Amino acid sequence: MGFSLCLLVAGQTFAQEDPVLEKRVMALAEELRCLVCQNQTLADSHAALAVDLKNRIRELLREGKTEHEVLDFMVQRYGEFVLYRPPLRSATALLWAGPFLLLALGVSGWIAWLRKRKTPEAEEIS
Repeated sequence: MGFSLCLLVAGQTFAQEDPVLEKRVMALAEELRCLVCQNQTLADSHAALAVDLKNRIRELLREGKTEHEVLDFMVQRYGEFVLYRPPLRSATALLWAGPFLLLALGVSGWIAWLRKRKTPEAEEIS
């Protein structure tokens, strides 16, 4: 706990020293998923791992790495899951199409339920 707090304070201190660097760090953190929270970007998360990853991004940028190189490093280390908006590929097609497929299944089920519900009423009227 104490170590994470030191990293957080150190990260905030560096951020105050170089606002351009901090802007670059936060822009990259918006592109990466928090591996703990999973539904938040690194920029939005305050989990200890997210703080560590933002500090690692900061270190890589200070070393002269480009934004693309930092993203490649994170993908190589954690897989494409770390990308908040993964590229459309055969391996990620289900991630992109999944919500639409679930919506279509839900609407189809709802329509089937409505039709089934109306059928007994129609027979009683006749």
